[in-house]
Amino acid sequence: MECKPNEIIPKNTDRPVNAFIKTEKELLLLVWGFPFTEPFPLDTCESVYGISGCKLTTNRSLYGIADAVVMHHVDIMYDRRSLPQETRPHDQRWVWFNMEPPRIIRNLHFLDNLFNMTMTFRQDSDIYIPYGRAIALKEPQSFSIPAKTKLAAWAISQWYPGARRNTYYEELKKYLPIDVYGKKHMKLAWDDFYKTISKYKFYLAFENSNYKDYITEKLWSHAFDQWAVPVVLGTTRKNYERFLPGEAFIHVDDFSSPKELASYLLELDKDEERYKRYFYWRSYYQVRRDPGMDHHYCTACRVLQQAPYYQVIPSIQKWFLEDVKV
Repeated sequence: MECKPNEIIPKNTDRPVNAFIKTEKELLLLVWGFPFTEPFPLDTCESVYGISGCKLTTNRSLYGIADAVVMHHVDIMYDRRSLPQETRPHDQRWVWFNMEPPRIIRNLHFLDNLFNMTMTFRQDSDIYIPYGRAIALKEPQSFSIPAKTKLAAWAISQWYPGARRNTYYEELKKYLPIDVYGKKHMKLAWDDFYKTISKYKFYLAFENSNYKDYITEKLWSHAFDQWAVPVVLGTTRKNYERFLPGEAFIHVDDFSSPKELASYLLELDKDEERYKRYFYWRSYYQVRRDPGMDHHYCTACRVLQQAPYYQVIPSIQKWFLEDVKV
């Protein structure tokens, strides 16, 4: 067979593929469907994030020549047939992508001995994709706290049965006035979300699960971006402090009861100096949030470029559900 320069010949030559041109050192990453069917740009790796040598595609006809395939678990978890059904090229790597806690995901046993790498919010993933980060500043900076006219807010879209946050809130609201937005509560258009939340002194960054490293946009975006002090419920204080200063948040576990927490928040509301202490860390750290799905896939490509080794994960279910120490 005669080849033109830089023309990619299918690794599995028994099946036809569309002609596809890429440079010799370019890694072709197949996006096995947009997560939640929400499209994102495929051409930002180098132009936006400075990650060169990556080409993203959603064209499944290129499966036979793709260097890696990233599969988002929520979109494949109900049917084995949603996984690739064709023979996998021996040097192709499958990446398991998941940003949800065990409460939400299903059928991890589908994945036994199939995937080579994990891409999740857990720091021990092969490809680490956090919801946000606290970045140390080289020089201290001054800050000013926006004016606050309201006390405490919570925005919630899903009331998961049995979730600890539900019962904690029901007890807390007996002692603390809380404005709740979302399903079955006050309506709040997304365009008005940040402007509204920024008026509050405290934001309930209550996670739906207590799970290792599961610290979501509820803290990084909903609270920190609006300069509201987050009151967190989820994983342990020790786990939170792996990722941000301990004085940046208030943890419900630091109090013997919701009543005691409510009393503390009401005290802070009346003591401006004590309240300000929850912002001092901002002189030394900057919050950097999840920049978007395209960034996640570009990050995956960069890690894949640097990790040419072979590995297989016998049981993602065991790793994700059992081998967890908070």
